[in-house]
Amino acid sequence: MDSEQNPITIRLVSSPNSPEFTHLTHSLTHSSLIGLDAEWKPNRTHHSTFPTVSLLQIACQLTGPDNSSVESPVFLVDLDSIPLQSIYQLIKDVFVSTNVLKLGFRFKQDLVYLSSTFCAHGCEPGFDRVEPFLDITNIYNTLQPRQAGRKLSKQTKSLATICQEVLGISLSKELQCSDWSQRPLTEEQMQYAAVDAHCLILIFEVFKAKVVTEGNSVENVTGVLLSQLDLGLKQILDMQQNSNKLCGIKFGEALEIVQAIPPGFCKTVPASDEKVTVLMPDRANRMDDVLLRMVRKYGDKILLSESDRKPKISRKKAKKSSGRVANTRSPTEGGEEWQGPPPWDVTSGGDGCPKFLCDVMVEGLAKHLRCVGIDAAVPYSKKPESRDLIEQACKEKRVLLTRDAKLLRHDYLLKNQIYRVKSLLKNDQLVEVIETFQLEITEDQLMSRCTKCNGKFIQKPLTTEEAVEAAKGFQVIPNCLFNKNLEFWQCMDCKQLYWEGTQYHNAVQKFVDVCKLNE
Repeated sequence: MDSEQNPITIRLVSSPNSPEFTHLTHSLTHSSLIGLDAEWKPNRTHHSTFPTVSLLQIACQLTGPDNSSVESPVFLVDLDSIPLQSIYQLIKDVFVSTNVLKLGFRFKQDLVYLSSTFCAHGCEPGFDRVEPFLDITNIYNTLQPRQAGRKLSKQTKSLATICQEVLGISLSKELQCSDWSQRPLTEEQMQYAAVDAHCLILIFEVFKAKVVTEGNSVENVTGVLLSQLDLGLKQILDMQQNSNKLCGIKFGEALEIVQAIPPGFCKTVPASDEKVTVLMPDRANRMDDVLLRMVRKYGDKILLSESDRKPKISRKKAKKSSGRVANTRSPTEGGEEWQGPPPWDVTSGGDGCPKFLCDVMVEGLAKHLRCVGIDAAVPYSKKPESRDLIEQACKEKRVLLTRDAKLLRHDYLLKNQIYRVKSLLKNDQLVEVIETFQLEITEDQLMSRCTKCNGKFIQKPLTTEEAVEAAKGFQVIPNCLFNKNLEFWQCMDCKQLYWEGTQYHNAVQKFVDVCKLNE
């Protein structure tokens, strides 16, 4: 491989009057592909506001007249230092520019926090969309070889895992939870932030090469075309002394990865007060034919609703009771903590599979539990009597979940099979149940049950033709799915059909966040 490769140039942008800002403006207006990421100081407790984003990473891919890569700068925009009004319009225009494909990894949360940060500094109305956009998770799923009769894993893998599998590069996430509000940033933090954004472009190049050479197997494309990439990180792998550090089974520590990078590979350009003259190419950013074709076929967008812009705050408030009520209320009605063991406990003869019955007051919780793979039934009738709920819970060996304090009077009949949910919001209720009953939730479980009836899916996926036939009379398969080579999954009980479209991936991401599976 040619040793004269383009290193990653890291530029820290902390002032609108700096040469780095001029380079950023030039690169954003002359790149048709960028990778986006953001860093913030994690909140360890629940707050009524979103975290403040401290750093926005923008990896650009500058190309020459023949569309070959000539430079791959990564800009670290220091949002704690630069006046946000000075870059607001520039960033907003790029987010919605049809001439720039934006790459990200679960970037919706980043966008929510970015919008909140800019709004807090007078940049109304913040950001509400990124388009066209392509999520690296979707790229990874497309790169996976499909085998007839086998369903792709539902697991939403981490960026480090995707880099390992697609690029053979081990990324440590050790610095992810470091204090990004502290200044100055350490050299290790800047290297980490730059590589996180730049690897998005690397992964996309593998995907783009697959599209260009359609017909070859995914394995061949992934392996062979890595040798054709002329973008930064691949250089690490070609150096024997570095490959052992970065490509081992275990993720290297952040500092070790930085030390493994050859001199000059990730070059941080020091801030300068000198004026910079940027030579503008003959044309501004314009997608080539291949990129346009990929945007039309795979392009997506991120849209923020009004509810997305508001922190999900629990409205649970402690109720103040009078002394007389407090004295006459029974301990059970006081909502004491769960004692257990649950009926599925293996030490008590259970099968180890958690099962719940959600009454009408927490019926929405049932769907949330199903979304994370937990067996959650609802009452047989819409207005069940207390004895009906008790009978169903005992018969099916379920724990009855309710917010009705009156039902707790029957705990002598249910013993360890009734629990009063304290939270009001469905997401909070889900977390409460998971923590109370110590449920183990994995990404592989997400969306693995029928959310409509709680049933299980058939073992063999259906083709589009089979799904259309199976859906006749009660469900419509959208025409836009016919050419996407999707697999369909049918509930064995209610026959509802499911497929891994945008709604599926959004739901997976939602419950990854709610259950904090990527922490």
